Amino acid sequence: MDAKATVDAQATVGAKGRDRTPLRRSLLARLLAASITIAVCSVAATAWLATRTATNAIQHEQGQVLANDARIYDTLIGYAARHTDWSDVAPTLRLLGEQTGRRITLTTQDRRPLARSGPATALPTKASALVDPLRADPALVPGVKPDGIDPRAVGPYRLPQAEREELRSRVEGLQPCLRNVTGSSARVAEAPSGRPSFVITGDNGTQQKINQVCALYTLDLATPTENRALDRLNTLVGDCVKRQDLDPVTVGLGFAPPGNGDAAVQRCIDTARREQLAPHVAPPALLFVSSPAGSAAPGFDLSPANTVRVAGVAALVLLLTVAVTVTVGTRLVRPLRALTDAARHPTRQHLSVPVTTHDEIGQLAAAFNDLAERRERVESQRKAMVSDVAHELRTPLSAIRSWLEAAQDGLADRDDAFVDSLLEEALLLQHIVDDLQHLAQADAGQFRLHREPLRLRDLLDQVSAAHHGRADTAGVTLTTRTEGDPTLFADPVRLRQTVGNLVSNAVRHTTRGGSVTVRCRRTGDQVVIEVADTGTGIGADELPHVFDRFWRADKSRSRQTGGSGLGLAIVRQLTEAHGGTVSVTSTPHTETVFTLRLPV
Repeated sequence: MDAKATVDAQATVGAKGRDRTPLRRSLLARLLAASITIAVCSVAATAWLATRTATNAIQHEQGQVLANDARIYDTLIGYAARHTDWSDVAPTLRLLGEQTGRRITLTTQDRRPLARSGPATALPTKASALVDPLRADPALVPGVKPDGIDPRAVGPYRLPQAEREELRSRVEGLQPCLRNVTGSSARVAEAPSGRPSFVITGDNGTQQKINQVCALYTLDLATPTENRALDRLNTLVGDCVKRQDLDPVTVGLGFAPPGNGDAAVQRCIDTARREQLAPHVAPPALLFVSSPAGSAAPGFDLSPANTVRVAGVAALVLLLTVAVTVTVGTRLVRPLRALTDAARHPTRQHLSVPVTTHDEIGQLAAAFNDLAERRERVESQRKAMVSDVAHELRTPLSAIRSWLEAAQDGLADRDDAFVDSLLEEALLLQHIVDDLQHLAQADAGQFRLHREPLRLRDLLDQVSAAHHGRADTAGVTLTTRTEGDPTLFADPVRLRQTVGNLVSNAVRHTTRGGSVTVRCRRTGDQVVIEVADTGTGIGADELPHVFDRFWRADKSRSRQTGGSGLGLAIVRQLTEAHGGTVSVTSTPHTETVFTLRLPV
């Protein structure tokens, strides 16, 4: 491979190496990372907001629904505790439905409708609750003890007006004592049965002191109505404990066994109370509570506040997206604008674009700078070539003009020597024009080869024979060496021209007593032809330019030291047309070797 081709190949390899951008610096990776970041932030923000909004809305809705359902349950338990049937419950259901926005239906335990708050609809599969004041849910009804009996279910313990008035007079008689002890009147509360009582705050010691001083125990004495109800209750409890072989007990208004009591005795008391109260309360009923759409599960709609939050987060995500896009886009556009500006003004001196990144944009800027440098180099070579062409054409034309002017002025004889001189200069001019035409055809892709099988031993002998006379005149030994009998499918005329140019250059630059050797051998699927000489050689700084057009080591371009400078350029074009390569190595004043590598 020739020096210039070697440099170009190294540059190509270097460019390919630079093209392999690390993934972390890749523009694609950065854009992908930015997109993924935006997407992740958007999804995360949306998911977080949706989750928070839905959770809050559901919790609020569920809390409201539970509160409303508890209110409905408590109201209906109270109704059942004060009524012996459900005949008049419809207005209560309609009012509850209007206040809570729920659809309410009461049925018997075998699901026969009793009343509803609105039009008839299909009942849910499962009832919301069992409305039974004797087995109420303590978690939903305030004041219900673990026995499940609602305090509002008083039945036979409800006091008549006369007994209520008597108890109220006792309360009014005790108020002065309480004012003396506590310094203020005590608040009076009335139980569902109509029995009044004082609400005294403070610790147990204070309450005991007030009870002893003011004899508050007189308010706990049962009235005749309560005594009759207690007698009936004790009869029922007595039957229960007797069946279970328990000790007899007497139950008071506290409805608890004496002392700590026995769990079995307490169960007897609870059972007796339910049996005593059952005729005075409404029968158990199934409660169905659902939404207006008929679903027992609550739904929710975004409130204006939640809508604003969603819009705010969406705007924030949009702003973040715009900011990231603008930032990334600005970094991408800046070098592209520099490239555009440089491309629009190619006549500026030292045309280049700053390389600020190491991604694909940076590689594009670096490639543009390389292109600009090559353009400047080609422009310089073009100018130099124009100057060299003018010089090479001017020399024979000037000689021809001088001879003709001398003959016109009678200073030169028009003899055979005169004609030979003119012919020599014309042939030189024709040779330069032919070389330029060959190069132009090669550049235009119009270089035609007439290939045929060749025996390289014969071809090299022909080239050697053609240059032996000149070599002998110059005192240079010209020899050929062929290993084996290699053959080649090539254009014999062009290949002789290629090897001949190399041999001609070698003889020209080899001093008297030196040697020129043409060697040939086959290596694998290639044929290698080497032209080696022991001449002056080529400097290392000049090797990359030996195949440039019109290049000559002698800057004076003297005819005594070289030709037009097109011979080696033609060698490279002919070699490449055959699909081969040409290279040169040189050690000044020792050996210079031009190597052709041609595919078989």
